[in-house]
Amino acid sequence: MKSSLRDQILKKEGTTFPSKTYTSMVLEPAYNEAKKQFIDSMMEIHHAHLIMLVEQGLVGKEEAGKIAKAVSNIDREDVRTRSYTCEFEDLFFEVEHLLIEEAGDLAGNLHIARSRNDMGIAIYRMTLRKKLLFLIKQALTLREGLIELTDEHKETVMIGYTHTQQAQPTTLSHYLNAMTDMLTRDIYRLQASYKTVNRSSMGAAALTTSGFRINRERMKNLLGFEEMIDNAWDAVAGADYIAETATAVQLSALNLGRSMQDFLLWGTQEYGAFLLSAPYVQISSIMPQKRNPVSIEHMRALLSSVAGDCQTVLLMVHNTPFGDIVDTEDDMQPYIWKAIERLGGIYELLTSVLLTMEVNKETLLKRAKESFANVTELADTIVRKDGLSFRQAHHVVSSTVKELMKNGKTSLESLTLELLNQQSIKVVGKESVLTEEEFKLCLSPEYFVRIRDLQGGPSPNRMEKTIKVRLQEQEELVSWLKGRQNHLTTSSLKVKEIIMKWTGANK
Repeated sequence: MKSSLRDQILKKEGTTFPSKTYTSMVLEPAYNEAKKQFIDSMMEIHHAHLIMLVEQGLVGKEEAGKIAKAVSNIDREDVRTRSYTCEFEDLFFEVEHLLIEEAGDLAGNLHIARSRNDMGIAIYRMTLRKKLLFLIKQALTLREGLIELTDEHKETVMIGYTHTQQAQPTTLSHYLNAMTDMLTRDIYRLQASYKTVNRSSMGAAALTTSGFRINRERMKNLLGFEEMIDNAWDAVAGADYIAETATAVQLSALNLGRSMQDFLLWGTQEYGAFLLSAPYVQISSIMPQKRNPVSIEHMRALLSSVAGDCQTVLLMVHNTPFGDIVDTEDDMQPYIWKAIERLGGIYELLTSVLLTMEVNKETLLKRAKESFANVTELADTIVRKDGLSFRQAHHVVSSTVKELMKNGKTSLESLTLELLNQQSIKVVGKESVLTEEEFKLCLSPEYFVRIRDLQGGPSPNRMEKTIKVRLQEQEELVSWLKGRQNHLTTSSLKVKEIIMKWTGANK
């Protein structure tokens, strides 16, 4: 008789925890991520918690010395190379077993006033804060490159576009500075995420703190956290720290993706704005002339994957119970790690691409000189010289351009003072007082850019001032990063110093 599907499943999956499919789908992937990502933070928490227990009189110094030595003796590299065997549910219990093997039952006192819940959240936050600092570092390198290019291209005149149509003359410097400012806001959001992430859950235990008189503030300081999560329920249940990070990373990817689209267009032969350096292009297998901008194409696609992984995080948080649950832990964390690491790599690649590309300044200037994009300044000049309202001047210039285009002329070179005066008479009943010299000057894209010297404008003089401010901001941002890195390093060294004294490792 053929066995039922239930019998087949029981035979395949087993009758004790964990089942074969649960192991392959959940436990083994989580274990592999944990041994790679968490072992250092786990050991740091063990040491810090032990120090605090001794200071609070909950564990004796002699006992603590033995436990500290057991923690220090764990071979982290060996742990990283282990495979999941189902003997232990997860890495936490496997490490606890190793400690008891090393120090005996007294190692179990390391678990006083502590749960996998508060410890797990602390590990997640410690892991995420390091990755955020990595991402901010990569973003600051890109920002430095953008500032350098902004300075280099203050005089690189080009056409600016609105609604994908030629709008007004500006400079490549102006565009790159806009990118810089948007990236700066991305960095500020990542800094805000770091502040939210870098808060200690330790001492919350499972959900309600502990009856043991532990020192949560001391744990916060030993582990390099800047704040403590006050409410114990919030400490183990709150997932907004990862959701906030996902939102900041996702928006950073969306922002940068818009420029990727521009760069792909500008790199076409028709547009001819720049030529990518050889390491960042590929040839065609059949068309000898091709220089495919694959580096930019891949960045555009990968930025979408970053946004997608972040969206996965947000959806996994959605509608989950407000408690300690795996929905917001093992299954979710790898998505934000992947997004951060990938975005950091994109920042690095883009920095290299931009700083090595060859900008075709002559082509950009020639296109600007031929474009009707310059006529905004013609209308402005008529207001200044003829005393017309801007709407009247706009009508005169618009009628002049329409007359040219009606006759099949699409270049600014065809626009003459004579034609302008003909339209001025039709619209306002009189000729313009502009001289030939004034007329030609206001149609120059270089002049257009030069006189737009207001704050935020593209003139070289204004960009000089702007660059100085951006460089000062860069110093402040780099200082913030170094301060956070030093804080984590100092906290870690303090813990190591105490543990080394206890174990005699400093002798």
